[in-house]
Amino acid sequence: MGAISVRNVWVEYGDQIVLERINLEIASGAFVSIVGPSGCGKSTLLRLLLGQEKPTRGTILIDGRPLPDEPGPDRGIVYQRYSVFPHLTVLGNVLIAYEFAGSRLLGRLMGRARRAAIDEALALIKAVGLALHAKKYPSTLSGGMQQRLAIAQALARKPRVLLLDEPFGALDPGIRAHMHELIRPLWREHGMTVLMVTHDIKEGFALGTRLIVLDKWRDDPQAAERFGAVITYDLDLTRDNAGPVRFCNEPTVAS
Repeated sequence: MGAISVRNVWVEYGDQIVLERINLEIASGAFVSIVGPSGCGKSTLLRLLLGQEKPTRGTILIDGRPLPDEPGPDRGIVYQRYSVFPHLTVLGNVLIAYEFAGSRLLGRLMGRARRAAIDEALALIKAVGLALHAKKYPSTLSGGMQQRLAIAQALARKPRVLLLDEPFGALDPGIRAHMHELIRPLWREHGMTVLMVTHDIKEGFALGTRLIVLDKWRDDPQAAERFGAVITYDLDLTRDNAGPVRFCNEPTVAS
């Protein structure tokens, strides 16, 4: 599961409108790439879905239920900057998710439960290609390895929805290609719904089953902040269901 409904969502900060009239229906298991110019609200949309921010207007549903008020284990996120704990080893960074889930008071498992959690964490570390580095600390890892660790950390709680905010933007092209080879099999294996913000439109086409473009459809030089970004294009990228480009703010014309 992991179907998302975004219904007439607006985000306003005082007089500034960031997003307006955002309507999305995302099927469970989709991989949605989100592109658009800087400052158009891509990361804001992810924060809404994570629960870090609330829309000024409109509603967001996951599997038909209102989005909880706070971020939860059903949604994982990976940022461009590696959000890992520097004082923990690779294994410790992934294991901590299991420990907090199993022991909210102490944040530490014991005995059989701990051994089972270690086995699960090691399997996930192996899946992201870090099996030989489980005892190392993040400072000894390359940028690509740290991002692999951040992905393993995000997957540890088995989220229904995985949010990726420019996850590969700081990596060089070779490492970035390896990360592309990593993320798609993990997406398929775990059956998650993935939403990925990227500035690289080629990356968006290469990874996504659907590509959404955010941009300001209207602009007033005298009041630049009075119009927010909308969804200007919504493209289905699946080969067996490819259709015409959908221009979201133009009327549909019957052929």
